[in-house]
Amino acid sequence: MGLFEEAKGRVKKAAGDLVDNPDLEKKGEAQSEKGKAEREATEERAKARAQEEKARLREGQQKASEQQK
Repeated sequence: MGLFEEAKGRVKKAAGDLVDNPDLEKKGEAQSEKGKAEREATEERAKARAQEEKARLREGQQKASEQQK
């Protein structure tokens, strides 16, 4: 959702610039920044989940190795 929100904000900002509407430009900039923050947060959550999964996999491998001894 962040990427879409970011794009909508850029469109609003450009439209505000085109029609010389500073309020619309500001709203577009704010919406774009919000979308960027949402996108970055989503990316960070995905990275964290990937790291958690790697850790679980390593833990499982370690337990299997210990059971073989």
